[in-house]
Amino acid sequence: MVDRSVTQVSRSMATHTAPEKSISSVKVQKSDPASYASAVDKKAQAKRVEAILESNGMIPRDRVHSEVAWFYESLGIDITYFILENAETIAGHIVSLYAAKISEYAKHTGHIKIDLQKRSDDSAVFIHSSDPGVSTIDTLWERRIDSEYLNKPTLDRAFRLESYRSSGLLTENAPEQLRCHFLQKCQFAEPVPDLSSEQAQDIRAVSDKTFLTKTSDHVLDIYQNVMRQALKNDGPAIEVFKVDDSTEHHVVIGYRMGTTSNFFSAMTDLYHYYGLYSTRKYVEHFSNGITIMSIYLNPLPPTDTPSVDMSILRVLEEVSLIYALPDNPFFTANGSGKSLTVQEATYAYVGWLFAQHFCNRLGTAYEALREIIDESNSHHAAVLHDIKMRLREETFTRQSIFEVIRNFPEVTRLLYARFAYLHYSDQTPATGIEPSAHEKLMPDVPLSDQELYDVIIKSASNSHERQVLLALLAFNKSVLKTNFYTPTKVALSFRLDPSFLPESEYPVKPYGIFFVVGSDFRGFHVRFRDVSRGGIRIIRSRNKENYSINQRTLFDENYGLARTQHLKNKDIPEGGAKGTILPDMGAEPSRCFEKYVDSILDLLVQPTSSGAKQPIVDFVGKEEILFFGPDEGTADLMDWGAEHARKRGAPWWKSFTTGKTASALGGVPHDVFGMTSLSVRQYIHGIIRMLGLKEQEVTKVQTGGPDGDLGSNEILQSKDKTVAIIDGSGVIHDPHGLDREELVHLAKERKTISHFDPSKLSKDGYRVLVEDRNLKLPSGEVVPDGFNFRNGAHLRYKADLFVPCGGRPESINVTNVQQLIKGETTNYKYIVEGANLFITRQARLELEKNGVILYPDASANKGGVTSSSLEVLVGLSLTDEEYIQNMLFVDGKPTPFYMNYVRDIQSIIARNARGEFEAIWRENEETGKPRSFVSTDLSRSLNLLSLEIEKTNLFEQDTLRNTILKLVFPQSLVAKVGLDELVRRVPESYLKSAFAAQVAAGFIYAKGPRASHVDFYDHISALLQGSS
Repeated sequence: MVDRSVTQVSRSMATHTAPEKSISSVKVQKSDPASYASAVDKKAQAKRVEAILESNGMIPRDRVHSEVAWFYESLGIDITYFILENAETIAGHIVSLYAAKISEYAKHTGHIKIDLQKRSDDSAVFIHSSDPGVSTIDTLWERRIDSEYLNKPTLDRAFRLESYRSSGLLTENAPEQLRCHFLQKCQFAEPVPDLSSEQAQDIRAVSDKTFLTKTSDHVLDIYQNVMRQALKNDGPAIEVFKVDDSTEHHVVIGYRMGTTSNFFSAMTDLYHYYGLYSTRKYVEHFSNGITIMSIYLNPLPPTDTPSVDMSILRVLEEVSLIYALPDNPFFTANGSGKSLTVQEATYAYVGWLFAQHFCNRLGTAYEALREIIDESNSHHAAVLHDIKMRLREETFTRQSIFEVIRNFPEVTRLLYARFAYLHYSDQTPATGIEPSAHEKLMPDVPLSDQELYDVIIKSASNSHERQVLLALLAFNKSVLKTNFYTPTKVALSFRLDPSFLPESEYPVKPYGIFFVVGSDFRGFHVRFRDVSRGGIRIIRSRNKENYSINQRTLFDENYGLARTQHLKNKDIPEGGAKGTILPDMGAEPSRCFEKYVDSILDLLVQPTSSGAKQPIVDFVGKEEILFFGPDEGTADLMDWGAEHARKRGAPWWKSFTTGKTASALGGVPHDVFGMTSLSVRQYIHGIIRMLGLKEQEVTKVQTGGPDGDLGSNEILQSKDKTVAIIDGSGVIHDPHGLDREELVHLAKERKTISHFDPSKLSKDGYRVLVEDRNLKLPSGEVVPDGFNFRNGAHLRYKADLFVPCGGRPESINVTNVQQLIKGETTNYKYIVEGANLFITRQARLELEKNGVILYPDASANKGGVTSSSLEVLVGLSLTDEEYIQNMLFVDGKPTPFYMNYVRDIQSIIARNARGEFEAIWRENEETGKPRSFVSTDLSRSLNLLSLEIEKTNLFEQDTLRNTILKLVFPQSLVAKVGLDELVRRVPESYLKSAFAAQVAAGFIYAKGPRASHVDFYDHISALLQGSS
């Protein structure tokens, strides 16, 4: 773990003031144009209201005039109300107010509770009683407005909001005023400008028509400036102005439409916390995708100008935290001494999520049990697996962790102070700004890690509380870099040192972890080497129960995928990595991906680069580069990732994502060229060749249908007798073989088996879709639920060959593997695992013990990662101009260089897959060791040897280096650029990694994992002789 003692870095107070912000003395005009004031004759309208009230008798006639006068003249309701509402509606509201006064008078409370609302398809009005600076009632109303009108705006359904506080009181003896919210559906100018045009940046071209009518030129200029900033940023753009001759301040916030939720109500909690209240506020949407919130803030009496400035600055610096996490259960707006500040509450929230994943849940008892149980015995392993799952589910629940953190606010403050001390960049706080009350009680230098440990031990009353609070301390120790204090973030990101991971649960330590927390998602990125690459997976949840499971298992799934990727990446330059994103229920997955990527780029892009954000404290100490690839739910988002990295000024943007659109960005799509399936097929062909089989006679079951990458290409590249296919839509089965022509048709169309023509099934064939209920099969069996039938279908069929090309991880595990074993026979003779983690380690072992020839995912499906690696390489090798000329399509067609490069990739995939297949087959025959174990041994030996080679001076030997790099670089690339120029252009760290991986792969595939140092010496000597 990195040493970050307090002597290394000096920090300011625990809660910090953004030094770059200042209050501008700018006069802001009141938004009450004469054109609107004259749009209604209030006196005439008041007379009509009086007449209505006199005729309906709801108020005594002698009280009608005084009640109407009080409503029109004393309450100080904004003119907008009288413009929007007709006399009948206003009369109804006055009756409601009168009834409320009578009711409260009878109760002797001295308070009037008002709750009025009116809705239509295009507008809404909400009026309620409100205490200035109090969130209890206000926020409930505003959360409803957020939920129903503001959270998910679209150009077709966006509502502008005007909100006003009455200047008069409802009663003389209580502080309640009226808060009025007016919502109107936006009417944008037609046509909507092209977002890439200059017109799209002109506020007059993209505004709602009513907004343009009501707003002065001065305020338009303010909005225009904020809009330009918001279009450049991904997070919020903020400006503040002090109104002349008053303590009122005008805060204007611009952000991209739909990128946060409940922001309007969360902002109310924020300024209430700092003793402010709003007289009026607005939310405006624009057809270029920008939303602007405008708030006029005043201090609660007694007025104290210095504290007002401090409160405003506190609001400004914490807007980005509220924007990133508007629904934070640890933040309350009462402003009491015990409540946490926004920064502290945000830290508590992140710590809460961290603890959910990393509290030491298994304990010493589990470890002792593991020592005495034989995990190679599937029954023992199943029992251990069940115990492990139960401990993880029940030991530390989300609620129990939340309650511990909530119940220890003072400890949380101390932990946050340490975090802030380390990660708030050295800047001088703004002058004249006093610290808050609890800051004055904080030490200038926060407690050390050891002192915090001692506080936790003394404060916690039991081991449960102790472990939760120690998890927050572990979080502090592990954070090497964070965007917590950057003002334009869209989500929170943390680069973690993985040293805190317990070896018992995570036996192989990753190189680095990124932890990302957004308003509507959480995510991780795990990599096992400095130079690493892997896909980003969006994990969708079917329902709340499934979401809860995904929450618990998110990091473990990420770790397992990354570790498998690392084993798979053994013969390419990049180590294994994987990213996972878990959207909240109802969240937009693509938005979550964009926030995930942008927040990680905050920690990768150098502050001096174009488009970068504020500098951050960096305990990593060197530049890091991540390479992202497509995975479940992100295949169509890779273009955006590359373009966004380019916008953020990343020099490696061409290589940042793989799987990009071929025509527009020069990507090499795996599905179009069948890259992943190409390596899977090499293993299938190898088995057929070694056993002397005829492919046309081999029966096969596959998961993953003709709509997917692996599934479709497995159909297109094979000639076997497929008897069953299982995909997301259901199951298709025919014991006599599915019609190949129909399968090929579906694969080319990328359609699920739900589109399979039933007339092409034999009398014994059938199709079961997930929505089917009580379906009778040809055998007479009745399927009560198609969804459950689909989920277990891979365990019921028999065939020579089983090829998983899709499906959830651990679909075959120690608890169900026995369903595939019938006495001395098994349902399948050969398994080539195309899908990642489809079969658990113990289940593979059990199948191999019973005679199944099995090649695991880390070996079989590495064609895709090889293709992606070479997509990274070409991006690093070509200049921007060369890349555009050679990798981008011309007139919709690939260039000759592009096609030659694709063919080179396919050749390298086939070469590596054949080499590994034969090495595993040979090692299994010589030692009898299970192939899945041999695969792991090969990967570990190769990865270890590769690391050792990187530490030697072999790379410095020109002859050997050039010989190996000619194998690393595709021939088409060497011909285009030249080897010497490639060596000059590609980062040396990448070249060394590529060199080491190629040398190690050639040696291990030829000699096996048991080869000696002498064997390696002979191998290198042979290479040198060959090169000479």
